[in-house]
Amino acid sequence: MNNTKHWASVWGNAVSIAENRPESYSKDITLRYPVYSRFDGDAVRITFDNYCGTRPITINKTTVFIYGKFYKVTFDGRDSVTIPAGENAVSDAVQCTVTAQTVFFVSFYLADFTQMRSMVFARGPLSSGSYAMGDQTYTADVDINISRKTHYFYFLSNVSVLTEKKNRAVVCYGDSITAQDWPDYLALRCRTEGYDNTSVIRRAASGTRILREYSCITYESYGMKGEKRFHHEVPTDGADTVIIQQGINDIIHPVGTQVNAFRPMSDLPTVEELIEGMKKYIAQAREYGYKVYVGTLLPIGGWRTYAPFREEMRNQFNDWIRTTDLIDGYVDFDKALADPEKPEYMLPQYDSGDHLHPSAAGYKAMADAVMKEIIE
Repeated sequence: MNNTKHWASVWGNAVSIAENRPESYSKDITLRYPVYSRFDGDAVRITFDNYCGTRPITINKTTVFIYGKFYKVTFDGRDSVTIPAGENAVSDAVQCTVTAQTVFFVSFYLADFTQMRSMVFARGPLSSGSYAMGDQTYTADVDINISRKTHYFYFLSNVSVLTEKKNRAVVCYGDSITAQDWPDYLALRCRTEGYDNTSVIRRAASGTRILREYSCITYESYGMKGEKRFHHEVPTDGADTVIIQQGINDIIHPVGTQVNAFRPMSDLPTVEELIEGMKKYIAQAREYGYKVYVGTLLPIGGWRTYAPFREEMRNQFNDWIRTTDLIDGYVDFDKALADPEKPEYMLPQYDSGDHLHPSAAGYKAMADAVMKEIIE
C-alpha cells in the first residue's frame, strides 16, 4: 500500500441483535445500501460482521456500484465468503476511483437460508437501504415490485476507502438517540462548513445500556452491554476521535418485576457505577489513541418511566461529565435541547413526542452543538 495513504472509514454501523421472530431467516435475497463517501479514494474495502449470530452465514456475491459501473467484491480472491458465528470478514481491496461527496452502492446476495441476526436499526438523511427478491447484485434499477426500502442494516458494518492520510473519521457511539439522525446531520454539517477531511461513523444500537443487557428473547434485541460492544465497534479505520452518548437507558429501563418481569429494579445502577462504566470506555478509547468527548444525557421529562429520582441521577451523571478531567471535552446535548423554563423537558420543537427521542429539528440541534474542534 502507498505509505502516503491509509484506509479511512466513510460509512459504518454497529452490529446488534435482531428481534427474535419466527421469520428470522431469509433466502434468495439481495440487500443494497448506499454509501456516502466524504473522501477521494483509490480503492474500497468492506466489512461484513456476524458478531451477534449463533450460526455461520454465507454471503454468495457482493458488488460495488459507482459511476454506472459494477465492481466485483472478493474475499481472499473468492466471490463467496462464509462467516462463522461471532466473527467478521474484510474484503479484498476493490480497485476503483471514488470522488469525495459521491454516493455509491454496496449490494450482496444471500442464496440460501441465512440467520438474519446480526443487524442494527439506523435512521437519518443519509441512512437507508433496500432489499429485493433474487440476485440483483448486478441490476442497476431493481423493479419496485420486488424491492422494498429498509432502515435495518444487516451484516454490513464498515466501508473504508484508501485515501490521503489527512482524512480521518470521528466515531459516534451510543444508543437509539445516536442510532437516529444526529450523526447524519453532523456529516452534512461537515460538508456544508467545509470540514472535508472528516467522516462521521455511527456505532449505535437501540436500547443498549452501559452496564446491563437482557438475556430473554423478548428484549434481547435491546442489545449488548458496553463491555461487549465498545471494543468491537469503536476501533475504526482512520478514526482518531470518539463521541460517547450513552447512559439514559441504564436509568430509565428498570421499573420493577411487578410492572415488567424482565426489568427488575435491581438493574438500576448507582450514579457511581455509571461513572465507572464510562471510565472503562474512556480507558479503552485511550488505548486506541483516540481523543474522547462525552455527550450529556438529554432531558426525559414526560417519558413514561420518568420519576424525580431518575432526573436526579441524570443530573448527577451530567455534572460529572461536565467536570471530569479524564476526557478532552464534552458536548452539552442537554443544554442544547432543554427547555430553559423546565430543564427536565426538551423544548417542544425538539421533542419527537415520546419525550425521550428528539425530533428532526432536535437531532439537527445536537449536530450543531458539536464543537468545531472535533470535526475540523
